[in-house]
Amino acid sequence: MGSTVNSSCTPPPIRLSVNGRECDVPAAPGTALLHVLRNDLALNGPKYGCGLGECGACTVLIDGVAARSCVIPVRAAQGRAVVTLEGLGTREQPGTTQQAFIDCQAAQCGYCLNGMIMTVEALLRRNPNPTEDALRSELHHNLCRCGTHVEIMQAALRAVRLRAEGADAPGSQVESVAGVVGVAGGAGGAGVPGVAGVADGGSTR
Repeated sequence: MGSTVNSSCTPPPIRLSVNGRECDVPAAPGTALLHVLRNDLALNGPKYGCGLGECGACTVLIDGVAARSCVIPVRAAQGRAVVTLEGLGTREQPGTTQQAFIDCQAAQCGYCLNGMIMTVEALLRRNPNPTEDALRSELHHNLCRCGTHVEIMQAALRAVRLRAEGADAPGSQVESVAGVVGVAGGAGGAGVPGVAGVADGGSTR
């Protein structure tokens, strides 16, 4: 006789709020948030880099705070507002931080840009007028192997200016960079109460 599967062994779906939309995902509670975002929700802005919460490529916002989604279990995101790179804008209407990186052509391979943009975005949401030193300090733990640090800092400073001007960023014609800053369309945690503590000891920086 064939064996039967006890449905009670199947964990219930986990409800998340991602980019302003509610969704139920059939994931085990300990699954990394990054894997759920990419594999279940097809949100490929956050990247898998080191898997240790060290490089920043996987950064998302959780309740407005930059968090390393590769070391945060999906259960920690329940009841919180998660925003990915795709949630900042669209190809036709990039967010101001995305537009700043497009304007400054702040990409080489582009793999680190998700973390750079989301980290700058988080800082500007809590401090719209940071100093250059504050920007450098915020980005200190985001790694770029291509060495595009000069352009990244230029983009971060431009993002500050665009916000100060109240810019409603227009769509850019620079397709080569628009794709890697997450405006192609389509479908950490330090300081977030309850997130850092459930990351199984992993660093959120």
